[in-house]
Formats: sequence, structure tokens, C-alpha cells
Amino acid sequence: MTTDIRVYRDAGILAHTESLRSVYVDAFCTPPWNEDEAQATEFVSRLPVSVRRAGFTAATAVRDGEVVGFATAMTTPAPFPTDRCYPQAAAGLGNDRTADWLCGAREIDELAVRPTARGTGLAARLLDAVTADAPEGRAWLLTSVRNGRALAFYRRHGWTQATRPSPGGKGIVVFLGPRHPARSLAPFPL
Repeated sequence: MTTDIRVYRDAGILAHTESLRSVYVDAFCTPPWNEDEAQATEFVSRLPVSVRRAGFTAATAVRDGEVVGFATAMTTPAPFPTDRCYPQAAAGLGNDRTADWLCGAREIDELAVRPTARGTGLAARLLDAVTADAPEGRAWLLTSVRNGRALAFYRRHGWTQATRPSPGGKGIVVFLGPRHPARSLAPFPL
């Protein structure tokens, strides 16, 4: 079964809004994320704004006419945003590293794959599709520490964890992409 990866850099992705919402629900409304459908609705409601952001890039994975996965990314603005989970990322890195490492870099906003397509290499292909032309290789993302599978996935694919939550923490962590020039500067775990 062939899965095609399609890349979008504009509002063309909006033609797939309902499919993206469906994939989001399948990926995140089950353990360990346990999000509710309101968060899927929030994601698709911010998508029209996201497509207008600098560096917007999205990719869909289509198998037999059905979207089975997607990724969205854009350039992180300066000054660094203060909504959503951004304050936690900034607190973990400090102001200077946040500005130097994240502002102007390609930020992975969402990466989602239907459970039936997991373990096929699809998530890695989607991630590669939205980071291939990241400026100077500067790509980053944040994810929750409550999903060990996601943390292991990023590490396996060469992403470097740049922040450390407190022991037993339930927060988020920042990962720098495999070609990010600051990845060697990220602190090692104790």
C-alpha cells in the first residue's frame, strides 16, 4: 500500500480541514494524550491563521484517498510568543537561548498519525517533509513528557532534548532538530 506525502505552503491545506480534524481526534483523544474533541476543534480553528504565518509548511500522508497523517510547521516569530505552552519552553531554556535557538527557526506545531498507520515510518516521513528546508537546519518542537513513546520517537530520529522537566514533572520538553546548530549546546541529562 503506497502512502503519498503532499507538502503545502499555503491555504491549500485548508481543503483537508475535516480530514485533519479526524486524524487529530484519532491521534490525540486517546491515551496517553486524552485530549477531548474541543482541542481538535481548536486546532482546526487556528489553522487559517497558521497558514498566513511566515514559513508555514504542512504535509499530509494520503493512502487510498484517505488522509492518515499530517504535520504542520511555521517560523517562530521574535519576540517569542507568550501564549499556549511557549512560556514553559522559554522558562526551560532561558531568554537568551530561547531567542537564539527558537526565534526564526522552523517550529513543528503538530504531528499526528492515525493509530492504524503507526509503526510504518510515516511520522518520520511527515516530520522530514516539514523540516527539509528549515532555515540553516534550525527546527524545533515541544512535546509533553507524559508520552514516553513520543519522546523515544524523537530521540530515535536524531532530535535532541534541550530542556529537562523536574523529576516526576508533567510538563513539556523542547527538542532541537537533527540539523539544528545548537543541538550540541543542549545540556545533557544528570
